[in-house]
Amino acid sequence: MPVKIRLQRHGKKGKPFYWIVAADVRSKRDGKYLEKIGTYNPNVNPAAIDLDIDGAVKWLQNGAQPTDTAKAILSYKGAMLKNHLVGGVRKGALTEEQAEEKFQAWVAEKENKINAKKDGLAQADAKTKAEILKAEAKINEERLAAVKEVEEEAIKAEADAKAAAKAAEEVVEEKAPETIDDAQAAASDEGKAE
Repeated sequence: MPVKIRLQRHGKKGKPFYWIVAADVRSKRDGKYLEKIGTYNPNVNPAAIDLDIDGAVKWLQNGAQPTDTAKAILSYKGAMLKNHLVGGVRKGALTEEQAEEKFQAWVAEKENKINAKKDGLAQADAKTKAEILKAEAKINEERLAAVKEVEEEAIKAEADAKAAAKAAEEVVEEKAPETIDDAQAAASDEGKAE
């Protein structure tokens, strides 16, 4: 029975989540499988991969062929390297201790690369947030300046209106005595006429 190591899709529409499985070639993509080897979540950065490396190596040793994507994932997690080292041990080119030492050195180097990528992403995210905060602070300052300017204009307009009202009152007061005097004079003239 020919066996493939492949991805089995799960998750919802637009948010895929995959199981890494060893399955019969004739079975459907999301159908029956022989063994679940791990999971792959491409929705996060860097992608989250949980893989049983020993289980993958066992299937590779038994002749299972990985699909292109599954092979890339197995290489990324070191299963292909471990399979290669196990082949070297079987041929007598390496001892098991040497093979394990090489594999652990590779895993440590890979972890450092992944952590460096995570740190770089975190720094880029922090830088973006800082730039957004600066832009927001600048916009807020501009808004406050505009509000202050409008308030000053309103205060000035109010002062101008008060000054105009005061000037109008003074004009009315100046004219009012004349009209009062004229009215009194007219009344006295009428009083004399009678």
